[in-house]
Amino acid sequence: MTKHPLIRHPRAPEPGGPVVLLILDGVGVGTGDTYDAVKAARTPTLDKFTEHALYRTLQAHGTAVGLPSDADVGNSEVGHNILGAGRIFDQGAKCVEKAIATGAIWDGAWTDIRDQVITQHSTLHLLGLLSNGNVHSNMSHLFAVIAQAKADGIRRLRLHVLTDGRDVPDFSATDYIDQVTEQLTAVNVATGFDYCIASGGGRMTTTMDRYEADWQIVRRGWQAHVLGTARPFPTARKAVETFRNEQPKVSDQWLDAFTIVDEHGPVGTIEDGDAVLLFNFRGDRAIEISQAFTAGPEFNAFDRQRVPDVHYAGMMLYDGDLAIPQNYLVSPETVANTVSEHLARNGISQFACAETQKFGHVTYFWNGNRSDKFDKACETYVEIPSDLVPCEERPWMKSAETADAVIDAVKSGAHRFIRANFAGGDMVGHTGALDAAIIAVESLDLALSRILPVVERARGCLIVTADHGNADDMVERDERGIALRDDDDEPRWRTSHTLSPVPLMLRDFADREPRLRDDLNDAGLANVAATLLELLGYTAPENYEPSLLEWP
Repeated sequence: MTKHPLIRHPRAPEPGGPVVLLILDGVGVGTGDTYDAVKAARTPTLDKFTEHALYRTLQAHGTAVGLPSDADVGNSEVGHNILGAGRIFDQGAKCVEKAIATGAIWDGAWTDIRDQVITQHSTLHLLGLLSNGNVHSNMSHLFAVIAQAKADGIRRLRLHVLTDGRDVPDFSATDYIDQVTEQLTAVNVATGFDYCIASGGGRMTTTMDRYEADWQIVRRGWQAHVLGTARPFPTARKAVETFRNEQPKVSDQWLDAFTIVDEHGPVGTIEDGDAVLLFNFRGDRAIEISQAFTAGPEFNAFDRQRVPDVHYAGMMLYDGDLAIPQNYLVSPETVANTVSEHLARNGISQFACAETQKFGHVTYFWNGNRSDKFDKACETYVEIPSDLVPCEERPWMKSAETADAVIDAVKSGAHRFIRANFAGGDMVGHTGALDAAIIAVESLDLALSRILPVVERARGCLIVTADHGNADDMVERDERGIALRDDDDEPRWRTSHTLSPVPLMLRDFADREPRLRDDLNDAGLANVAATLLELLGYTAPENYEPSLLEWP
């Protein structure tokens, strides 16, 4: 007998067709004003669907999704983790904070890093996103590492910075660079040590590729951080200022790669005997650069030219199935018994699809940070290659192709649960281009208009929700909610996620009459998994957050 038995729900009959979940990434419920791309978009299908559907909003940020505080915006990794798990558990940022608070972070892999650098009289390299967005990294974690390096007597440290402009306000890179430069200088003055910034680049051009969408991004990072062959500058601030002078509107996330040099050449290439710590805690954009450092001669994603023999570690384990990296400072929370594991262990067929930019979210993150399928016989994954152009240039992204895949899956009759991610609201929202974000949302509406009648004919159930907000607020605001403007009286476009709740809309075409419960005012993404199981005709496990539904 399976260790994950599913029990038939006493009042929720099995539907005639599949249960289809569409995750409109980054489509929150915003203010509804001029800068709300979701509201500004022409969405006749969503409007009509909402009118006839069961509708409510869900919390998708802060403590509702396992983040440290309710000031923390949600993100795609966290959102899909919680959607798939059916429970709230500590996410990466909170795990690291706890480990720093207790001192446990310095008890394991850190001792090997410290010993390597001290015994080899070599350099500690810190690589990661310079940000306090708490999505991929946090400056407080970086400062804690720098302080511990100082306390442990590590005399030479080089920092390789990736500028954000995506999870924090855009054009703030120099503020973060100034903060960390002040920290490094203070160590040098107090101790006579040698700490400085050695290289950098924008997160969307340098180092932080994901899902093997574009290995050239990692190659640029390798050239900047390891080889020291990126465009040379005397300081990181000078690099950013020069890029801005050359291209005034360039976003922090799209800054070119750079290497810091002095009269002797690059100040901090990565050499044999050094140690490298990637201080990002989130996995998706950390895996490829980790592979570049740790893989042997079989690595063929790009020509590394030389591969220094270093001790490499990550802030956290980025991929448990592939053991990437082997060394890490903080263990992630174990996420077992996700909704898809329960379904797979009971032989219930599933289908998951998304374009490359979000493929890992509906598979790896949804499944509790697991790369492999639970049961290949009853799970089908389809990845649709993303365009390799800036998202605002093709804001419809792969909405049509994703809809095609969902429609084919429904028509096949082979799958009882179908889930898909539509990337446009998030990926285009991150560009800060309002008109493009509106087009992205309109493309989602068009996709829904094609999927909806197919699910209806199959007598299935269609649920539409999101993982966090983004396109619902495209402008920076003051504490009163008033849109901020720059010196040219242009809006200061927002490129980061929002604190907005997300919609949940449900249409059941199986001649059943579920209703939304009225006693779950603070419900969030964690309540979706139990809801899905009930729609499939099963009772959710007792440790899941409760279903949003009640049945006659």
